[in-house]
Amino acid sequence: MSASRRSGTTDELGPDEPERDGADLLAALLDGMDAALCAFDADGVVTHWNREAERILGWTAAEAVGRHGFAGWAVRTADAEEVESRLLSAMQAPGRQVHEFALLTKEGGRVLVRTQSAAVPGPDGKPAGVYCAFSEVHAQIDLERSIALSEALFDDASWGVVLVDADLRPAVVNGHAARALGTGRTAVLGRPLGELIAQGVEELESALTHVLAEGAPPAPAEMWVTLRTAEGEQRRCWRSGFLRLASPLTEEPVPLGVGWLFQDVTEAKQTEQEAALLRFRTNQLHRAARAAAECEDPAEAASVHLDFALAGFADHALIDRVAGGSVADGEGPVRLVRGPATPSGAPGPSLPAGRAGLPVRYSDGHPALQCVERIGSVRASAGSTEPDRTRDWAVARQWPADSVHALCVVLRSRGRTLGVVTFLRGASRTQFERFDATYAEDVAVRIAAALDLAAVLERRV
Repeated sequence: MSASRRSGTTDELGPDEPERDGADLLAALLDGMDAALCAFDADGVVTHWNREAERILGWTAAEAVGRHGFAGWAVRTADAEEVESRLLSAMQAPGRQVHEFALLTKEGGRVLVRTQSAAVPGPDGKPAGVYCAFSEVHAQIDLERSIALSEALFDDASWGVVLVDADLRPAVVNGHAARALGTGRTAVLGRPLGELIAQGVEELESALTHVLAEGAPPAPAEMWVTLRTAEGEQRRCWRSGFLRLASPLTEEPVPLGVGWLFQDVTEAKQTEQEAALLRFRTNQLHRAARAAAECEDPAEAASVHLDFALAGFADHALIDRVAGGSVADGEGPVRLVRGPATPSGAPGPSLPAGRAGLPVRYSDGHPALQCVERIGSVRASAGSTEPDRTRDWAVARQWPADSVHALCVVLRSRGRTLGVVTFLRGASRTQFERFDATYAEDVAVRIAAALDLAAVLERRV
């Protein structure tokens, strides 16, 4: 290596401007490196020494360049021969050699460093020296840990990890996230989130935009989304955490995107919601029983049970009683008479039907008639979201026009059928499920007992 190219020297290069430009460029590159770097010629003399090496050990380029090896200044004399032989052995070995040893700082302290050394070929292709890049071991270990963590997150993590770029499109996706999204790891890259998520994408993109602008939120967020999959749409709940990613190579942080980590907590949230709903409905049954116990008229007590059941459960409810009071199993045909019903307009308590006892003209196959025939619950839905069709569907069954979903439950007491209680939901609610039918059957038992008692007292009078 030419002495005129040594970093940290002030040798005059003469009028050869291209050579000066090359030396200045080399010096700038060496001093701008994040790793400490030094170089030796074939005789073991230090030829280059950059600023990072000066920062770690305290020796300036002027103090280091020109010294023979590290003996007596950067390495203890007792260790110098071993260190020098390990470094210079790179001239005879292919590739890079990695070593760890202790160097001395200018103040006399010791620094454990990890080095990578390799041969520098001369014009004839033969080794002309060695370059040695080194860094403090703890800094190198931190870097390796960061790399290892990144690789583990994208290979073995038991939760989804997605790197989203500044355009809110996935840039890197791990295997768990790809499975959760119902796609492959590469198929999702660069695609808008709206192509993967049918519902909930606005909330997710809003969270990502907030993180890019303001930083990570203080706590994880739970988001419900509906995925587009080959099997159809799936409703999932993801507990998500977000991290803003910024480049460490600039003075001012430049957002590179968002790290999005999530876990699927759908089953846990559904269990939690079902438990909360069960507690609420149990409390409603308890409150209804206490209120009904204060009613002097059993028929009024039946209306109280109906009113309490509506809270959070249905929009309308009505009771159809069997003409004549009751019917034994297998008897027929059955005529139903309209009993108490909740108002179809403004909310309020159920209204009594009066004593006219006019039968309701249900057509064959009406859910209420099916309920009596089967002595079990019957669920029905309009099957359409168009307002005109749902209105015609409800009116044809003599229900309020805004009804979309229905649940008919038989009223039974002392082994006889007393009638049917029908719960109705509008378009803003979901259809009735089996879990809802179980609750409605509990309510129907209490209503039937009250109506049976009312009939017994009426006969005695």
